[in-house]
Amino acid sequence: MRSRRFSATTRAFALVVLVLGGAMAMPAVGHAAQDSRSLAPFVPTPNDVVTRMLTLAGVTENDVVYDLGCGDGRIVIAAARDFGARGVGVDIDPQRIAEANANAEQAGVQHLVKFIEQDAMAVDVSDATVVTLYLLSSSNARLRPILTRQLRSGARIVSHAFSMGDWDPDVIDRFEDARGSTRTLYLWRHDGTVRP
Repeated sequence: MRSRRFSATTRAFALVVLVLGGAMAMPAVGHAAQDSRSLAPFVPTPNDVVTRMLTLAGVTENDVVYDLGCGDGRIVIAAARDFGARGVGVDIDPQRIAEANANAEQAGVQHLVKFIEQDAMAVDVSDATVVTLYLLSSSNARLRPILTRQLRSGARIVSHAFSMGDWDPDVIDRFEDARGSTRTLYLWRHDGTVRP
């Protein structure tokens, strides 16, 4: 009798494990598969790191800040709200673009910023004086020839966490963020050289 109860309990436990395991392995219904053009998953940059990126780039009201892979728009919005810059955010996810537009309106900076649903590899950044990135190293490497071909001499590129291959940055800023995590920012000042 005892062994039968144990056996029934074991069978019930095994069924729960199978059901939960199957549920965890199934893709969530209603979520689109990650776009094949995606250069990185959406991971928001903490607000104190955003401020540090913009400060490192020396953003002023005379700048036009492009954020490639802008997500919820926080970098472009902070550039407008806190530094008086104009900004353009680019993302391939329409949900992120809608969120960014709503956030810009809430912050009262919609007259200074715009958000474009487009592949970052195809966007024209020639108006930018500052480009911000929080992409993968491989994505940065793919963007490097596009950025160095389109940007004017003197433009700044600042990347959170990831470098650009063998292009040595002008500044590497390592620091501890407000949550105690170690962060690294890279800054390049474009000298007009096209880099493959």
